[in-house]
Amino acid sequence: MQAIVTLQGHELPQGEDTDATSVNRKVQAMRFHDRAEAGRKLAARLMPYAQHADVLVLGLPRGGVPVAYEVASALQAPLDVLIVRKLGVPGQEELALGAIASGGIRVLNEEVVQTLGIPEQVIEAITVREQQELLRREQLYRGDRPVSGLHGRVIILIDDGIATGATMRAAIAVIRSQQPARLVVAIPVAAAVVCQAVGTEVDELVCLLSPDIFLGVGVWYQHFPQISDEQVRALLARARHIPAA
Repeated sequence: MQAIVTLQGHELPQGEDTDATSVNRKVQAMRFHDRAEAGRKLAARLMPYAQHADVLVLGLPRGGVPVAYEVASALQAPLDVLIVRKLGVPGQEELALGAIASGGIRVLNEEVVQTLGIPEQVIEAITVREQQELLRREQLYRGDRPVSGLHGRVIILIDDGIATGATMRAAIAVIRSQQPARLVVAIPVAAAVVCQAVGTEVDELVCLLSPDIFLGVGVWYQHFPQISDEQVRALLARARHIPAA
């Protein structure tokens, strides 16, 4: 049986006539120019949410903010950042025992905590360490501005792509704990299996590219520079001048 690589609805048979060069040509054809273009393409899919007063666009810093800015501009919606810090299991940091986020929110994965028998004092020590970094970023990006309320609002959560999904799942858990009216995750690209998993946790998932062969987020952009803290701050400042719905 032939394996199939799916790239935004295009199927590429994997067999003797399909080599790495063929896959690379397909990748090159499907790539976004940069994060701004990816944001504009996402915005086109999200126009049903335009000019709704209860919509809030959240970008995951740093790379998700330029994408989210384009969406917020097109929808005439407010933009904010959701700063999430994963609480990694000691020695297995990629495995999340929970997450903390803006506004003093902490969500624990009780199944992981109980299965591994992680003591409360260990959880607290990890939380304190990650809280310090979260507060540093809060001050850097937000200054004295209050955290946007999430309860009862339509939240559009955006990143520039999803690799493993750990950070996005942590962000989803945090937002869910605040009881939004609706949670939409919008991403330019993610591995097909990750898209499927994330889609089960939200009210709506918009994913422009969901390749079976993922290769990493940056592969799907022609220009994928690191985003600086200053760029994030500048975009948030510009977003405050977006006309309100």
